Amino acid sequence: MNAPTLSFSTADLASRLDNCSPEQLDQLDFGVIGFDADSKVQRYNAFESQAAGLSPQRVIGQPLFTNVAPCLNNFMVAQRFEDALDDGSALDDTIDYVLTLRMRPVKVALRLLASPASGNRYVLVQRQR
Repeated sequence: MNAPTLSFSTADLASRLDNCSPEQLDQLDFGVIGFDADSKVQRYNAFESQAAGLSPQRVIGQPLFTNVAPCLNNFMVAQRFEDALDDGSALDDTIDYVLTLRMRPVKVALRLLASPASGNRYVLVQRQR
């Protein structure tokens, strides 16, 4: 699989991301934050690292919604993942959002992905050009 052919709006993207190597994730032109059922970041690509100004060493293994991106710890983002986990349901929602932590407010689109078949959950960040 050639990762650069993946886009922010690719269908069945969660399972495709699960199969990407870290190097393939780094080739994508949108931010990828992958985390486990405990909300600890397991995957973090170069695009997101550069855009957010946070190194992978600082982010990997940290709780996403409290240590890494507390601006996502709300009903619009974190709660949707919790509800999907509690219900055992899939999640694939795209929302308009404004990131505010450690930076001036930045308008983005967030794609929230979770699948009961996989232990991985994803927040994808598409920054407006």
